[in-house]
Amino acid sequence: MNGTLVRRLGRVDYQPTWLAMQNFSASRTAETTDEIWLLEHPPVFTLGLAGKSEHLLREIDIPLVKTDRGGQITYHGPGQVIIYLLLDLRRRKLNIRELVTCMEQALIDFLAGCGIKGERLSGAPGVYVGSAKIAALGLRVKNGCCYHGLSLNVGMDLSPYAAINPCGYENMAITQLHDLGVSINQESVGEALLTHLQNHLGDSHG
Repeated sequence: MNGTLVRRLGRVDYQPTWLAMQNFSASRTAETTDEIWLLEHPPVFTLGLAGKSEHLLREIDIPLVKTDRGGQITYHGPGQVIIYLLLDLRRRKLNIRELVTCMEQALIDFLAGCGIKGERLSGAPGVYVGSAKIAALGLRVKNGCCYHGLSLNVGMDLSPYAAINPCGYENMAITQLHDLGVSINQESVGEALLTHLQNHLGDSHG
């Protein structure tokens, strides 16, 4: 399907971006063009709808936002590529499982192009290198349309992850491209990952 609008937003705060996704999704009609937002956030912890607050192990100087995606707690910060998918799944004839598979495969294909073997872990959405998580997924579906999306660690300060059980898993290792010897800049990573995602979604590039 063609006609998806890509917005490159740069570094934007989490809360207003989340609100904008909600507003976009609530006001869209059957004719509304799907959008993909490419961005990064300042440091923030986000806790999913069913998330348990005890997965925040200690308070540090980073805000915690209780959000409406699926999943547990995760961290977003500078040096991480985030792609939000605001899609009409009914129009695309996609169910949520198929979309998650598409997102994970785009990440795996991107990593393969960097010489890295990315893998799925059963029961733990996201993409892993060995047992270390490099990419997180979280979505919300309302009225057949989705928002939120994925994050990929590129070259960030990973220390805030020590204050949480990432995605609800105790002692889960976290990795990133720069620690795996891949020194591509963040903008290039975002554009390449976006292309893989668009290919899997059947979108034209823009």
